[in-house]
Amino acid sequence: MTIRRKMKGLAKAVSPYFAVFVLAHSAGAENHFVVVVPRYHDKYSAFVTGLEAGQTSFNYTEFRESFLESEEFKAASKQIPDLSTLRKEMYDLMRKSKYAEIIDITKKMLSIDYSDMEAHKILHRTYKILGDMPNSKKYHDIEFGLLNSIIRKGDGKTCQTAWPVIQINEEYFILEMLGAKLQKQSIDNTGGACDKMEVQTDQGKTIYYFEINKVFKGYSKQGSH
Repeated sequence: MTIRRKMKGLAKAVSPYFAVFVLAHSAGAENHFVVVVPRYHDKYSAFVTGLEAGQTSFNYTEFRESFLESEEFKAASKQIPDLSTLRKEMYDLMRKSKYAEIIDITKKMLSIDYSDMEAHKILHRTYKILGDMPNSKKYHDIEFGLLNSIIRKGDGKTCQTAWPVIQINEEYFILEMLGAKLQKQSIDNTGGACDKMEVQTDQGKTIYYFEINKVFKGYSKQGSH
């Protein structure tokens, strides 16, 4: 199967603060944290409110860009260590099949960055295991809405046709979805600013390109560059 066919199949699968969380109780007496909507009355906050309410038919490119422009984006940049710790805890809980705790952790992650595709993916799968199909579908739709807003903008084969990302973690999520193991990363400026990712797949070695102009814009907004 070619990489292009793999990506088509993937696309076809679907046509300011971290500290405060609200505890809720489900019918099964399991405790779950809810996603905290940012305190800013901006476009990103409105998107998060709607998505968490199950309104998943949004423009996900616009949603991702609204995060980049939001005050929450600057707040999230100071919580990267917290997000990294939560992700490690999530993996540990997954190994132990502690589903209620997985939901708690992933919703804490989304309270920092609601565009985190991995958190949506794990929530979708965990709710499916628990038999909560409405929530499983919601997070599935958000995950693939975010994913498709990237992979449908190019084929990733050249810098000119690179997949446009806003955060580096989007690159690694897509590589994981492709079953690609990163061998070497470099910058390519032949068609803009791109991350050139040399990877190993089941089909052999190949290269994927990600357009990173907005990644640099994010660094500038955070004061990193």
